[in-house]
Amino acid sequence: MDILEKAFKTHSLNRDEIISLLKSEDKSLFSVADKVREKYKGNEVHLRGLIEFSNICKRTCKYCGLRGENEHLDRYRLSKEEIIDFARKGSEYGYKTVVMQSGEDEVFTTELLCEIIKEVKKFDLAITLSIGEKTFDEYKAYKCAGADRFLLRIETTDENLYHQMHPKMSLENRKRCLKDLQTLGYETGSGCLVGLPNQTIESLADDILYFKENDFDMLGVGPFIPNPNTPLAQAKGGDFWLSLRVMAIIRLLLPDINIPATTAMETLNPNGRIIALQSGANVVMPNITEGDYRKKYEIYPGKICVSDTPNHCRHCIEGKITSISRTISKTYGFRN
Repeated sequence: MDILEKAFKTHSLNRDEIISLLKSEDKSLFSVADKVREKYKGNEVHLRGLIEFSNICKRTCKYCGLRGENEHLDRYRLSKEEIIDFARKGSEYGYKTVVMQSGEDEVFTTELLCEIIKEVKKFDLAITLSIGEKTFDEYKAYKCAGADRFLLRIETTDENLYHQMHPKMSLENRKRCLKDLQTLGYETGSGCLVGLPNQTIESLADDILYFKENDFDMLGVGPFIPNPNTPLAQAKGGDFWLSLRVMAIIRLLLPDINIPATTAMETLNPNGRIIALQSGANVVMPNITEGDYRKKYEIYPGKICVSDTPNHCRHCIEGKITSISRTISKTYGFRN
């Protein structure tokens, strides 16, 4: 039995087999991943409306344009009323989930976030939070207020690389946060960056095995894109096809999870999200933030759709999805 056949039938691969697939240029990996996606998730694509509510961050992650030491970024923070209004409009556009994402902005206290979550829940929406590392009690408070999912990408499980990329942060604490989220009953999402300086294929294989071992509910994979206002401005950056391979292998090993076709994929390839949807992905997260805020949430340069309106984004992605004979889901899109 070859590696792809084994993966299709058993959803299990060892480290050497994963490394072999990552190094291979055989694109049949993508079609096999797509078959697994269709078998376990069907042909529906789940849309999640993204609200980027603050680009202020206390962290100094070396790859991220939101890093606190970036003095070239025009900072903003949405008001409670703006966030709630964007969520209301998202519901009117037909989204069943909103993703509330920000830098680690300490002005958004637990009390304030819980107030916002309770108001947004009134629109009959599932809520995903992507707001970084918190304490167990803070995560518990958001859950009690109505949050359903939490996205916390680990970016790399290589301890040395993690410390290089995340000054004054701890890989152990990041893993603790993910465990806390699972313990509290969140649908828990993580993921990795592909193409970080000093990252190896072996390291990526270890990331995939970590995701499998912890059985996360959603995993996002994106290529590293250097931001000129970060310490990694001169770095090479990630490769679209290697990022796609990581994503496809994750689909083979975790057949029933939700996998987004990430925006960064389309920044490197004009058809990136469609290719990802045909290689194992089943989720897209269109931006429903309005106005100039979209341009200011600049994690990496060249981000797509920053000049579009939320209404345009909705119709654009719907057209792309129907063009490949897939349909837009009308459900909340939970894993199970």
